[in-house]
Amino acid sequence: MSQQHLTYSPFDPEVIADPYPIYRQLRDHAPAYWSPGASSWVLSRYHDVCAALTDPATYSSASGIFPTPPGVDMTELFLPMLIMSDPPRHTQMRQLVSKAFTPRRMTELESSIQTVIDDLLDQIPDTGPWDFVSGFAGPLPAIVIADMLGVPREDRDQFRTWSTALIQSNPAHGEFGPGLAAAAALYEYFAGFLAERRAHPEDDLMTALVQAEAEGQHLSEEELLGFCLLLLVAGHETTTNLLSNSAVLLGHHPETRQKLADNPDLVPAAVEELLRYDSPVQGLARTLSRPVDLHGQHMQSGDTVLLLYGSANRDHRAFPNADHFDINRRPERQVAFGRGPHFCLGAALARMETRIALNALLKKRLFNWDIDLPGAQRLHSGPIRGFASLPVQ
Repeated sequence: MSQQHLTYSPFDPEVIADPYPIYRQLRDHAPAYWSPGASSWVLSRYHDVCAALTDPATYSSASGIFPTPPGVDMTELFLPMLIMSDPPRHTQMRQLVSKAFTPRRMTELESSIQTVIDDLLDQIPDTGPWDFVSGFAGPLPAIVIADMLGVPREDRDQFRTWSTALIQSNPAHGEFGPGLAAAAALYEYFAGFLAERRAHPEDDLMTALVQAEAEGQHLSEEELLGFCLLLLVAGHETTTNLLSNSAVLLGHHPETRQKLADNPDLVPAAVEELLRYDSPVQGLARTLSRPVDLHGQHMQSGDTVLLLYGSANRDHRAFPNADHFDINRRPERQVAFGRGPHFCLGAALARMETRIALNALLKKRLFNWDIDLPGAQRLHSGPIRGFASLPVQ
C-alpha cells in the first residue's frame, strides 16, 4: 500500500471510533505521512516518536501542541503554559512547578482519594444503567484537582464543562471559539484565587505555586494562570479517560478482571498495560525548528509534526504481540505520558488515582459489569481518546 492510498486525520469519526487499524497501516506503509486533515506530518513508529520527544531542539513545543492551520500561532491564543515551552524556560518553569508536586504531597493525597472514590461508589443506583463517566471517572479527578488547588468542590461540574470544551475543539479546522471561551472563563476564575492566596496563604497547591521559587525566580501571573489551565485539562481529562478506557477493556476481559480481583498486587502493572493498550492521549504535536528528512520524506522548518503516542504504544517493533492486551506484560517503555523533558508532571497522580479506583471497583462494588458500548458516546477529540458517556450495567 502506498502513501497516496492512505487517508488519515485524527478528527475522522472512524479514526475516533477505532484508530488502531489505520495506525498499523501508517507504521507499515507511511511512517512519515502528510495528513491534509490535520495540516501536519504524522509519525507513528515507536522509535520515531521517542526520538522526537527527546529532541526538543528540533521538535519544538513553543508554537503549540495541537495540529493547527498554517499561519495560526497557538501562543497567541493561550497564556504561557509549561507544555507549550522549550528549554531553557521550560526547565526553569518545570523546576518551579515541581516544588508543588513533592512526593510528600502526593502521599498525603492517597487517603483523601480513597474517601472520594468510596463516596462516589456509594451513589451508584441499585438498579438500571449507571453512567461511568458522569458518575465516577469524570468527578473523581475533578474533585482531586479542586481539592489540591483549594477551590470549592461545588465548582467541579463547571470545571468538567470547561475542560471538555477545550479538548473537543478542532484547531486543524480553525474551530477555536468554544475552546477559547472556556480558557477565558478559566483564566478569570483562577485569577481571583491567585490574588486570594497571595493575601491569605493556605496549605494547598495554589499557594505552593504562588510561593514556588528557584534561583530567585517565581512564575509570572500569566504562567500561573497557564499552569492552572494545563493542570485542569491534562490532569483531569487524562485520568478520566484512562479510567473509562480501562472500564471498557476490563469489561471485555472478565478473566483478567477476576485475576486482578484475586491478586491486587498485579494492579500497578495492569495500569501500565492499560495505558499502553488504549492511551488516553493519542498524540500531541511539535513544530520543526529545522528541516528533517525521514523515511524518504522531506519535512520543512516550521512544519507541524503530530507524534502518535497511541500508535507508538501498539508498534510490534517495540512491543511483541502489541495488539494483545496482557497484564503480565511489563510495558515500562510505553509512552502514554510522553517522554523526555515534557514527560507528564502528573503521571504519578494519574497512576495513583487509577490504581486506587481499580482496586475499589474490583474488590468492593462492581466486580461484574457489562458495558453498553453501542449506547456510549465517544469524545470528539483528536488528541484525547475516551468517552463523553459510558453506560454500565
